[in-house]
Amino acid sequence: MPGKEGRSRVFRLLALILIGVSNPGLAAEAYGGIGGTKHVSLQQITPANVHTLVEAWTFHTGDFGEGFQNKEYSFQTSPVLWNQSLFFSTSGGLAIAIDAATGRELWRFDARIPRKDTDYSEHASRGVTLWHAAGATVSSSSDVLCSHRVFLPTRVGTMAALDALTGRACTDFGKAGVADLRASALPAQADIELGLGDYGITSPPVVYGDLLIVGSAIGDNRAVALERGLVRAINAQTGKEVWRFDPIPRQPDDPASSTWEGESASRTGAANAWAPLSIDVPLGLVFVPTSSPSPDFYGGERLGDNRYANSIVALNAQTGQVVWHQQLVHHDVWDYDVPAQPVLVELDVKGERVPAVVVATKTGMLFSFRRNDGVPIHGMEERAVPASDVRGERLSPTQPFSSIPALVSQKALTAQDAFGLVYFDRLACADLLTSLRTEGIFTPPSLQGSIMNPGWAGGINWGGVAIDPERQIAIANVNQLPGLVRLIPRESAQAMIDSGELEGWDLARMQGTPYLMARRIFLSPLGLPCTQPPWGKLVAVDLRTSTILWERPLGTVEDLAPAIVPNFEWGMPNIGGPLVTASGLIFIGAAAEHAFRAFDVKDGKELWKARLPTSANATPISYEIDGEQFVVVAAGGHGGLGTARGDGLHAFKLPAQ
Repeated sequence: MPGKEGRSRVFRLLALILIGVSNPGLAAEAYGGIGGTKHVSLQQITPANVHTLVEAWTFHTGDFGEGFQNKEYSFQTSPVLWNQSLFFSTSGGLAIAIDAATGRELWRFDARIPRKDTDYSEHASRGVTLWHAAGATVSSSSDVLCSHRVFLPTRVGTMAALDALTGRACTDFGKAGVADLRASALPAQADIELGLGDYGITSPPVVYGDLLIVGSAIGDNRAVALERGLVRAINAQTGKEVWRFDPIPRQPDDPASSTWEGESASRTGAANAWAPLSIDVPLGLVFVPTSSPSPDFYGGERLGDNRYANSIVALNAQTGQVVWHQQLVHHDVWDYDVPAQPVLVELDVKGERVPAVVVATKTGMLFSFRRNDGVPIHGMEERAVPASDVRGERLSPTQPFSSIPALVSQKALTAQDAFGLVYFDRLACADLLTSLRTEGIFTPPSLQGSIMNPGWAGGINWGGVAIDPERQIAIANVNQLPGLVRLIPRESAQAMIDSGELEGWDLARMQGTPYLMARRIFLSPLGLPCTQPPWGKLVAVDLRTSTILWERPLGTVEDLAPAIVPNFEWGMPNIGGPLVTASGLIFIGAAAEHAFRAFDVKDGKELWKARLPTSANATPISYEIDGEQFVVVAAGGHGGLGTARGDGLHAFKLPAQ
């Protein structure tokens, strides 16, 4: 979930959010494209000619995150295409439009978000959304300001409305073109610290008629009582709220309220939808991926399953009422949010095409449901999981598991799984393993320390899945990087800090609970993961047969390891997502390496690689202009992965004939 406290080091992963890309056969006004499949029907670039790709143009935003108090900069945008123009955002609060064929800048807008005096919990902006007035065309509305609008969400919880042709503010929206969504999300409690940078919007809204439907990103682990994780519909012309949905049921007559014991539903925060939503316009449903309630790693103040949190929730897009929901983690104490955009695709089921929503999780599992009623398509079952030994905590005795094989290891780690470049490094990892609680996935946080496998960043994160609807293949980039979590009794915390025992651990206050939380990635004394590589993979799943077709390491150590270390293809930690084309190609950056790659969807063979100035921790897009297919990716690096900052949007195409 966005907004982790503490600062990162190499191999530390942050939980971010995923977007899809647009289908080039349609105007890509909506962020996420056609149901977030990240699939394009173009076939000009093929497995046979992809090796000849050349860079068509590069656009530099000039935004390197300078002046911000917190240094966790990243550039994760995925542009949307309309009117032969690309529209995108930066984490510094810029909205930019450029010519999609040449990369020439058309306009830019600066939201002027606070910099040096604000400590942001989250540092991402994955893009913008376009909306068009009924009946408006480019030619008929060139003199009518804001018939076509670009909506820019910001890290301080505001939404700016801009004219898509000029970049000028739409003054009829909100106050002087900006709607402030933060104030109405603040809880009633006045005794907690609510920093300006702890509530923001990192995913652009989806569009349903004249409604913009949007979630939020909340800095977690600060306390029990945090901002409310509202999903809201606002009018695209006025900025006024039309309806709201709170993933925590505040009213006792809500069917989910019985899964929150005592008064916990009234005081708990978060459970927000920080990942992008998806919209099924014909069904009138918006699909919402929700996250964990506050705080992430201790639930003694919110006993019960905590439904609608950690769920896929289908809402009536007109009213915000719950149509159906499926919880994918009960009573979450692992930060196992639903981190990725729900993917709307038709699946082959017993010879019929069934409208489905596919949901990717940090646990490394894929779930699928019928869109209209939430009935599982691929089987799911409840399995017994470990119990907590922490005073005040009570976990669900079972958790949901999918019949699709997990895309990452979920096993209990032992000393035999320890990895190290040299003997003393491996021995240190083995010794640490023997001192921790390790029972595989859903091992609960403990006072002695527990191993999360997969860790809180996944598994699958906001990269989610790209789905080829004809081949019925899902492609996902995953992390295999366990994490260590400890609960620290509040009365003992200061002494442990003073003694140096918690040096190297990220600490979180979890105000309102008996504990502080300490966590870190499972690293050796030399700073490498303590478990066997690959630490990041690309995985293909056959959705017809529920089998893994192939998997391969994603990335090499070239840009992070010392020069004396050979360039091992060990698979790197990754943030970003894949794109799949009808011609059978997968395009992806994502890994902590200065590289952008193309793979064959059939067998995962690498077919092309381009070196970039830094890592491309974004989801690529592809489109066609004047008979030429372009592939575009943002390369801005990522503070949490230890890669250099960048500001480039890079476009590739085939050489001129």
